[in-house]
Parts: sequence; structure tokens; C-alpha cells
Amino acid sequence: MRITRWRWLGCLLALYLAAGPHAEQLQLYTEEYPPLNFARDGRPVGLAVDLVRELFERTGHHGKISVVPWARGYQAAQHEANTGLFVTMRTAERERLFKWVGPVCVVITGFYALKGSGIRIDSLDEAGRVGTIAVPRQWYSYQELQSRGLPNLYGVIGPQQMMSMLRHGRVPVVVADNVTLESLLALGGLRPENVEPLYGFLRSEAYIAFSPATADAVVHEWQQALDSTKRDGSFALIYRRWLPGQEIPAELLSPAPPR
Repeated sequence: MRITRWRWLGCLLALYLAAGPHAEQLQLYTEEYPPLNFARDGRPVGLAVDLVRELFERTGHHGKISVVPWARGYQAAQHEANTGLFVTMRTAERERLFKWVGPVCVVITGFYALKGSGIRIDSLDEAGRVGTIAVPRQWYSYQELQSRGLPNLYGVIGPQQMMSMLRHGRVPVVVADNVTLESLLALGGLRPENVEPLYGFLRSEAYIAFSPATADAVVHEWQQALDSTKRDGSFALIYRRWLPGQEIPAELLSPAPPR
């Protein structure tokens, strides 16, 4: 009888532990945004993917990373518990839509043209007078430029269409950021030496965005784990593995300040 009682208590303890915060499965969505996150041979890879895998290990959480169209991940990360989306630019418009872990990257978004185009842009006012500017409609930079009233924006389906249009002279100017520029240009058969930067109009911090329904304790654990990678040098190793020629912005190597 006594042995049976201890077995029963042991089962209750096992069930209690299984119901703890680490028993929840997390679903992390990402998109094609190389070299930060993308699919290679059907498997998620990239700077941010390596970092997220490291955070899974450090927190002890279990879950899955899926590469999906941005709109699908963005919708799920707003409404489904234990769901996140990366990398997501943290903007004022999105602040209350998610719970944030980061930053994991800093990008400078600007206008680019083919080298030798003779185009010059020194302000957003000038950008509004240079002809058509192509940018994917789902990008936060499109939303930003639209909110600033640029009259010459042309929303395209995705970056491949944008870069192909630039290469073939169908648009004089496109929008890209300094971190993913080389990968984006390759989609249109271009290289960095084929283009020139015109004007950087936006500096943004990229985060892992969790749904509001995700427990605060989970988000806090992930932020603590991320901060630990920055203290012990793991973050820098991952960053340099994927962006060997780029200097790590100083703010990325410090723990995130409270917001």
C-alpha cells in the first residue's frame, strides 16, 4: 500500500513538472530575409535563426521555427499564444502589438540606384521628386515612407520584383537596408558594386516579437538569455559568422534597457 502511495505521489509530481512553463511548445515564424533568416534546402538558417536556436537551448523551451510568408507570421504572432515572429522591426506603430525580445540587429534603410545614374538624394523631400521608388508593400519601410507622404512610391510584390525592375531600368530607385543588401541584389542578378547608396532615411532595431498572449515569464526568460549571449561573447560569434565584413553596432553588445 505504501509503495503504491509513493508511486501515486511520483506521478502527481511528474504531471506538475510537465505542466510548468517549459512544457509549452513555442512556434517561431520567420521569412525569407537573408542573411538574417531564410530557408536553405528546406531548413531555416541565418544569423537570427542561429541566435533563436541558441535561446531555445538556454531557456530550456521547446518549439519549432518555420519559414513562412511574412503576412502569415505577422498575423499569427499577434493573435496566437506562445507564438513569435523574427526578425521584426520595432516601430511606434507596432509597439503595442507584440511583446519584444532584443535587439538582435540594427539596420539602416535607404535609397539605392544603379551606379552612374547621376541621381542625388539628400532628403525625403528630394526623394519625392526623383521618379518612381519601388519597395515591397509588406515592408515596414513602405509603411514608413507612405506615412511621410512620398507621392512616388510603387508597391511591389516582393524584393525579387523590385531588384529585377531596377536592373532593367523600369524604376530608377529602390529601397533596401545595409545588412541584407547583397542578398537582395542577388535576387535581381545584381551585386553591391552595381549600385550606389543615395540617402539613408531610417535606422531600425530588429527584435523577436512575441504575441501579447504569450506569458510575460517566457518573454522575460528569452530576454535574459539574449542578454547572456551578449555578455559571454556568443552573440558576437554568431553575428560575425553571418556578417563577417560588418562592424557590430555598439548598442547590440549591451543588455537591452528597460522600456
